[in-house]
Amino acid sequence: MRRLTAPGRRAAVALASAAALTGILVGGYVWDTEVKDDKPSSGPETSSQGRPAPPRQPVPESIAHAPEGGGKAVTITIDDGPDPTWTPRVLDVLEANDVRAVFCMVGPAAQAHPELVRKVVAAGHRLCDHTMDHDVTMDTKPVAYQRQQILDAQRLIEAAAGGAKVEYYRAPGGAFTPDSRKIAAAQGMRPLGWNVDTKDFELPGTDQIVRTIKEQLRRGPTILFHDGGGERAQTVEALRQVLPWLHDQGYRTAFPVIR
Repeated sequence: MRRLTAPGRRAAVALASAAALTGILVGGYVWDTEVKDDKPSSGPETSSQGRPAPPRQPVPESIAHAPEGGGKAVTITIDDGPDPTWTPRVLDVLEANDVRAVFCMVGPAAQAHPELVRKVVAAGHRLCDHTMDHDVTMDTKPVAYQRQQILDAQRLIEAAAGGAKVEYYRAPGGAFTPDSRKIAAAQGMRPLGWNVDTKDFELPGTDQIVRTIKEQLRRGPTILFHDGGGERAQTVEALRQVLPWLHDQGYRTAFPVIR
């Protein structure tokens, strides 16, 4: 090995020190950009753990309301679960009326109750990403936060489901942003809106929930219920009453469009 002279050793030390300092500055810059950047990344989406999300077939970024197949149809959507008390009761009512719904699940709840997620899938219903923390102010938060909320929830729900795909994304409280829609759509989750808000989470009474549906159905086909976030006996009873009524009025039930 060739020995360095004293001047050579001093030059090498200076060069190494400069390289180390540059590395520190570059590392700091990259970290700062990831935290503060409000623009969605042009690279592959990742979870907050830094793992690349699996490649998906992109879907439209627009918010879906229409039912698959068109015509006189309604879409039943169920938010905020799964819940060990209320999800099974909702599933029983849906099964009794031969209705399939979209369950918009919160990531940690799905992780805590994988048996319920799999029961939903086994019954022929579809899954929807309703974020990690149900933050209704998501539209005021940085893009990195929105990405974490969406992609981490997708990962937890699909893991709980045993691999079944999450097909939709619904922003808590309707707090969609162009960025959140883009993030979800790139991962194959169609943004999903609603037309009829039953306000069942306010516990207005079964009669009022049913009345709201009958009065607001002219606004569009997608009806919003909840099976999580609190006591849902009124929701269960309202579904028991309104699903036969919808059938009697000539409505079929359908899933929302994905593409």
